Amino acid sequence: MSTDLEQTLADARACTLCQSQLPLGPRPVLQASATSRVLIIGQAPGTKVHLSGVPWNDQSGKRLREWLGLVESRFYDARDVAIVPAGLCYPGAKPGGGDNPPLPACAPLWHPRIIPQLSEVRLTLLVGLYAQRLYLPGKNPLTHNVQHQPESAKFVSLPHPSWRVVSWMKANSWFETETLPHLRARIKAALER
Repeated sequence: MSTDLEQTLADARACTLCQSQLPLGPRPVLQASATSRVLIIGQAPGTKVHLSGVPWNDQSGKRLREWLGLVESRFYDARDVAIVPAGLCYPGAKPGGGDNPPLPACAPLWHPRIIPQLSEVRLTLLVGLYAQRLYLPGKNPLTHNVQHQPESAKFVSLPHPSWRVVSWMKANSWFETETLPHLRARIKAALER
């Protein structure tokens, strides 16, 4: 890994910018390498990820790995997969359930410093609407973003793989029958060395 990227990642992991807004305190969770081929931009870590310090180390991560067709060892190999969420720290829970949105200061601060250094990335996954709103033009609904993406698109939009996605998947059966097989093929091609 380049020393510039190593330093940037160390700086990101030491970030305390939003400390006063984080109910469990700062604990930035991300992974990246100068050789990463796939970049995953999700929303923000949940409580289990905050506690473990391992990105997507929860049921949502298990579902995401199944969608991508990646075993844990490949998914967690930063030489292959970079994970840089919209919010690097757990943002706290909503009163009615679920997590708060990523804090708005995080992505504008860290993405321009980290992502340009990931020059080998061939495919970027935007997981969840918060990530999609950062990188896609317009304010289209999630289903539109997932269903209408050109083959040559730099970004691939996915729903967030939380338990709430089960009913969405039932209502949008094309996601499992058409989108996921195509996605797995693109992931495989992107990771080829």
